[in-house]
Amino acid sequence: MKNIKILAFAMAVSFTAYNCDNNDDDEKMMYTPDFSGTYTQADQMGRPAVNTVFVSSGSKDMFNTTIPKNQNTAFQSMFQTNLMALSPAYANAGDKNALGLDAATFTGLLATDVLNVALDKPTTFYDGTNVLTGRNLSDDVITVELLLIFGGEDFMENPTLSDDHVDANDKPFLTSFPYLASPW
Repeated sequence: MKNIKILAFAMAVSFTAYNCDNNDDDEKMMYTPDFSGTYTQADQMGRPAVNTVFVSSGSKDMFNTTIPKNQNTAFQSMFQTNLMALSPAYANAGDKNALGLDAATFTGLLATDVLNVALDKPTTFYDGTNVLTGRNLSDDVITVELLLIFGGEDFMENPTLSDDHVDANDKPFLTSFPYLASPW
């Protein structure tokens, strides 16, 4: 139900943004989005780098065109096989990450490539308490993913693999919409 509400909100915002202009003339043109033609899903990136790392190259197109509710069933075992091959933190059956998730549970979460949003918690990819409740521009998403993949139960295993050493954006984010850093 939350996904439907979010989708409806996103569509309303996109229609509003699409139909707004800064034309100060008395004569206004009405714009209508053109939905004719055939559209195809080209890529999914709810969780950056996850698709890149865990989906085998021959399956990328299939993953990117699979609707999220079917991704876990179709790809979780591939994700788990690749996780266990990549990370010594999951070398033994029952090994868990800092969230208390074993390889099967963690890859089940990762295999559904969506950006979760929790309306009743702080918006963050991970803040030490809240996990996948949204994503702030300042969230260090790649380091969080590396910690969950390689850091083990206390984030201390494999320290050389658990940080991308990029700790901030190269330019400050804006304090008002659109919040992204100004272009170079």
